[in-house]
Amino acid sequence: MTSGASPVRPIPAEMDAWVVVRPGPVASHPLERVRLPVPVPGPGEVLVEVEACAVCRTDLHLAEGDLPPRRPGTVPGHEVVGRVAAHGPGSGRLAPGTRVGVAWLRSTCGRCRYCLRGAENLCPASTYTGWDADGGYAAYLTAPEDYLYPLPRDVPAERQAPLLCAGIIGYRALLRCELPPGGRLGVYGFGASAHLTAQIALAQGATVHVLTRSARARELALELGAASAGGAADAPPEPLDAAILFAPAGELVPVALAALDRGGTLAVAGIHLSDIPVLDYGRHLFQERTLRSVTANTRADGRAFLDLVSAHPPKVTAVPYPFGAADRALSDLAADRVEGAAVLVG
Repeated sequence: MTSGASPVRPIPAEMDAWVVVRPGPVASHPLERVRLPVPVPGPGEVLVEVEACAVCRTDLHLAEGDLPPRRPGTVPGHEVVGRVAAHGPGSGRLAPGTRVGVAWLRSTCGRCRYCLRGAENLCPASTYTGWDADGGYAAYLTAPEDYLYPLPRDVPAERQAPLLCAGIIGYRALLRCELPPGGRLGVYGFGASAHLTAQIALAQGATVHVLTRSARARELALELGAASAGGAADAPPEPLDAAILFAPAGELVPVALAALDRGGTLAVAGIHLSDIPVLDYGRHLFQERTLRSVTANTRADGRAFLDLVSAHPPKVTAVPYPFGAADRALSDLAADRVEGAAVLVG
């Protein structure tokens, strides 16, 4: 695959963007299309011209208010593929025109005990693209240069965008669930992140069982090589060594825990989860079953995952939406009408 720089276009004074005006149900149209000044990169930052931005369920949580906005009028989007358009003071490592990925983790302090031990995803001062700072539902965004990922130029942007959150977070969730070699993995929910993570697990020799409410998603899971695909609350055909909950449905936590074999681990991959019902210690946790959360990712996770998919590219099921249809993409995501990953392009 080819990396490197492409020609940079003149930077306009203004741009189109989508902002979260009034968080609420998607039917209330919380997103509004506006004109904004093109942002100016600060110290250590670069200006990125957006080619594509995948639509994440976290964007939906932000728009609907499940994830409280950290600033008014936020531009969502944190799975961005674009080109370096300009540099702020102190940046310049990446040449103008270089294709880069902008992911969820935007910055960390680099000095706290979490950062110093390699757990920068737990940094109390961490900031996030499309939450603390404007994201990729726009023609341009700024991002710290040290948190960008160089990407190949010869892979379509819409196929790379979902890798930058759905892929990276799914990869960390796979690490967190401690799936043993050749183990049996349960995947609850089968959207953008799950369909990529399942392929990684399959490539590593796992047996994958998918549990999801969407009939179309079950069909996709079987096409990608899953051993079985059932309803979200169904029991898998065999005990699981590990499981990942991608659906933001707390009621599935006891279901997934009960499906684990002795010593199994359930990792919850989402940033938002509805309330978890009362757990029964004997049925859900005894025999050393473990329940774990997944919090963002480290840059090391991102680099390791992108190296992995460069060597073994997964099939990325991307559903393109024109930039002007960002609100429709969120509505379709909320209604489970997206098979794979929705991606804003153009």
